[in-house]
Amino acid sequence: MSATSDFAQTPEPPYYAVIFSSRRTEGDNDYGNMAERMATLAARQPGFLGAESVRGADGFGITVSYWASAESIAAWKADVEHAAAQEIGKAKWYEHYEIRVAKVERAYGRPSV
Repeated sequence: MSATSDFAQTPEPPYYAVIFSSRRTEGDNDYGNMAERMATLAARQPGFLGAESVRGADGFGITVSYWASAESIAAWKADVEHAAAQEIGKAKWYEHYEIRVAKVERAYGRPSV
């Protein structure tokens, strides 16, 4: 596995980022299967550029998904299967969550050696 395997491969800006910060409830409650399904489904959406996700042992996690346009974000939010997963998440997977949408105007980093 390369050192950058966890990093989304995004194009030159501008593009958009959806930042989903959350604290999970206790237990899996089939969360793992749904999270995997949503990652697969999102990757098939027009305008999806990639995602990065981490979760701590305390249940706090952040997922950042990258999108080509605000319209592609709106289409993903409205996807029927994604909308159903959102409702389940509100009911049983998330104690608290915040969603932030940002336009990426500049991006840079340290290349892997």
